[in-house]
Amino acid sequence: MTLSGVQTFQYRGAARASLPGNVIVLHPDEVHDGAAGTDAGLRYRMLYLPPERLIEAVGGSRGLPFVPDPIIADAEFRQCLVEALDDLAAEPQDLLLDDLIGRMATSLWRHADGKGGAPGTPRAQQAVLRCRDYLQANSGRTVSSEELEEVSGFDRYTTARQFRKLLGTSPHRYLVMRRLDRAKIMLSEGGSLADVAADTGFADQAHFTRHFKKTFGMTPGRWVALSRSV
Repeated sequence: MTLSGVQTFQYRGAARASLPGNVIVLHPDEVHDGAAGTDAGLRYRMLYLPPERLIEAVGGSRGLPFVPDPIIADAEFRQCLVEALDDLAAEPQDLLLDDLIGRMATSLWRHADGKGGAPGTPRAQQAVLRCRDYLQANSGRTVSSEELEEVSGFDRYTTARQFRKLLGTSPHRYLVMRRLDRAKIMLSEGGSLADVAADTGFADQAHFTRHFKKTFGMTPGRWVALSRSV
């Protein structure tokens, strides 16, 4: 959510610009960058929501909603995000979280292109959730296709196809994102770039920096500097 200034970014092959009050929705498998559009700088707040929670919020009857236009002017959606970012930080309760996720799912489907398909058979859904849990538990190391085949009970291509169908991203990308999530926590706690890279499963600091910048549009060092200035 853009708070002040002009937020510019490249997304799905086009340059975008968000003004204060707008909500920006980015699909988990779409690469983007980000910058201030003017010398005045910008302020924004961001929320990362596990895609499976959106699917659960509609009873598992639909796949992940895809919002083609990433910039949304929607007062109801904006208010929901304000509550999520403020109230959950102050008082993280299950009932509040469930309510906010349900409202966010409704807002996302309101702006979706209608192409979020059925999330697959119950067997496929359970297989994907097992793979998700396995990737989360083993995010600090390389996970092979053979391992996910054993976990899912499907061949590697069916596993990857069903994973993307349910969670909107590939198993590899999901694994990288879990590493980056952990890296952000370690960086915020004062960890060095080299130590964070090694502890989160990246080959080296350069490999970590490349993935971080590709995903978040800035280097880890820049992210740390911005985080400490807030």
